[in-house]
Amino acid sequence: MERFGKFIAKNRVLVLIVATILLVPAFYEMASTKINYDLLSYLPEDLDTTRGQKIMEESFGRKSTAFLVIEDMPSKDVKKIKEKIIDIEGVEEVTWIDDILDTRIPKEMLPSKIRDVFYSENSTLLLIKFEDQSSSPITQDAITSIRGVLDRQCFLSGAAAIAKDTKALSDKETPRYILLAVVLAVIVLMLTMESTFIPVVFLISIGYAIVYNLGTNQFLDGMSYVTKALAAVLQLGVTMDYSIFLMHRYEEELESGLDKESAMAKAIANTFTSVTGSSLTTIAGFLAICAMQLTLGIDIGLVMAKGVAFGVLSTLTILPAFILVFDKLIHRFSHRTLLPSFEKTSSFVTRHYKTFVIIFILAFLPAIFGAKNTEVYYNLDESLPRDLESIIATRKLKEDFDMNSTDFIIVSDDIPSYQLREMVDEIAKVEGVNEVLSYDSFIGQRIPESFIPEEVREIFKSDGYNMMIASSEYKPARDEANAQIEKIQSIVKRYDQDGIVAGEAPLTKDLIEITEQDMKRVNYLSIAAIFIIIAIVFNSISIPIILVMSIQLAILVNMGLPYYMGSSIPFIASIVVGTIQLGATVDYAILMATRFREELGNGHDKYTAMKITVRESAKSIVASAMTFFAATAGVAIISHMDVVKTLCMLIARGAIISMIVIICILPSLLIVFEGFIARTSKGWVSQRTERQSKRHEHIVAQ
Repeated sequence: MERFGKFIAKNRVLVLIVATILLVPAFYEMASTKINYDLLSYLPEDLDTTRGQKIMEESFGRKSTAFLVIEDMPSKDVKKIKEKIIDIEGVEEVTWIDDILDTRIPKEMLPSKIRDVFYSENSTLLLIKFEDQSSSPITQDAITSIRGVLDRQCFLSGAAAIAKDTKALSDKETPRYILLAVVLAVIVLMLTMESTFIPVVFLISIGYAIVYNLGTNQFLDGMSYVTKALAAVLQLGVTMDYSIFLMHRYEEELESGLDKESAMAKAIANTFTSVTGSSLTTIAGFLAICAMQLTLGIDIGLVMAKGVAFGVLSTLTILPAFILVFDKLIHRFSHRTLLPSFEKTSSFVTRHYKTFVIIFILAFLPAIFGAKNTEVYYNLDESLPRDLESIIATRKLKEDFDMNSTDFIIVSDDIPSYQLREMVDEIAKVEGVNEVLSYDSFIGQRIPESFIPEEVREIFKSDGYNMMIASSEYKPARDEANAQIEKIQSIVKRYDQDGIVAGEAPLTKDLIEITEQDMKRVNYLSIAAIFIIIAIVFNSISIPIILVMSIQLAILVNMGLPYYMGSSIPFIASIVVGTIQLGATVDYAILMATRFREELGNGHDKYTAMKITVRESAKSIVASAMTFFAATAGVAIISHMDVVKTLCMLIARGAIISMIVIICILPSLLIVFEGFIARTSKGWVSQRTERQSKRHEHIVAQ
């Protein structure tokens, strides 16, 4: 690797030219990357609910719908608005009472089934069907155009409208996230590094890696809005420690008397092992997320794994080139770091290692209990600000029409009409179901079928399927909503084994069940992968056990705190945060264990070796953790999207918890189990003797 380091050092200008040229296609691809704002679309395709969504799209043309509530408006004006909406590009059709009956008929004289669908006390309801899916550009443009013809009396809700507002909020806030993360990271680095200029170099280097990562997501067929909002900030936080490790090593080599190029070549060679080892464990953790049934895991996992890989590549090529080019500026603006020497910290940890081991043991059970019982929410619409147009409209739909969710029941067209009516009657009696509409019940006996427009028939009958619409007073993701869906599904299956209950609430119910399975799968896979990699890196059976146990304690404490604080977290956090924290913490743990092994090899007893290890490693760990904390805490403070706010708050807090665990508890475990490590590790040099142990005890007693 030293030969590679010499090549980078010698050809630093060429490296920067090539790296800068590659930014051009990366920026272009980044700008054209498709963003998905519908998280339910990541559910597996083989589920009944997702198959139901596909049938609704292909057979009934329900790729996306919206509900328009209009208050205190005469029928003639409602009709004018309807006609304007129909003419908007991307709108397939608009269904209202005038498609069935003459609007001059008084509401009181209408059949109750029809009246309850389209009218409340002072409001009327229009159903808008779009040509494409909710997140597509044409549907999003259509939402903008629809809002352009509405006035204050109109409230537009539905998945497409929520996606539009989510996109607008995400597009508005994401640049702020990145800017604030950069500013706060620079401030922390200026205080913790020995040069005022080096943070600028770090962030430019990481910026290259971020652009490369975001510019290659086009090949993954886009990414979710959650990934888009967090990818840059997380990549900055997760990979910053690589830059810090390299810089500290470069300074060490310079102090030994080497010239700049030789010092950098040696720094690259010496950093390569620790950085690649750490990055492999981090990448393995993120790739474990890809094993989720919910394909959102593939979205987040691949993007972040790529981000770490690009971060390592940048650290070993672009960063060294920048450091050498700006070496004079870096050292011209040198100053004393505000970080302490950690001499007292290292002595304290070494002296009280038994106490920290006891803390480790006592903390595990309450941490596990808290993590297992933390409340998780799945309806991400609730994480959006209450003042968004679509959220206000959703509340209006609930208030005026008592409609929190709508289920779509799809059965074969071969079922006799009388059985369909029986099924509809049974479903209508399920607790929490407000209304069930089918073709037969909707038309009733009063209206001859020949009078029914074709577009109305197509709402309920198409391609050999009958569709019924059930409105519920329960919000999706609630226990009562899930119980209601199970009852409806059991009724449907009695009449048609292939019958399907689709819609937001059934999809969310599947999301809950799948997420619970995914949490266990991701946790086991990530731990197993990291265990194997650490075992290979250290040629040890015991070291991965000790490191993984320490990391798990940090994660469990972080994820258990919401339970004790009486707060809830989004389902994404329960899966992703642990992996991100694991990825960051394992770097600190490997650095600590590697340095401990090195100092033992230098002939020190385990206490002296650990004292040196903590003193020297703490600088890099604290600088990295505080930078990660600052970058993510800033986002948590300013974000108006609760899912982003909560994720960043958990990650920021996790960085601090991990820092404390790795600096205080991991060294204590390594001291206690050093003898066991020596017996179960190949190439581990133990300098522990009875005399040295007694001498240490004597020193402690003094």
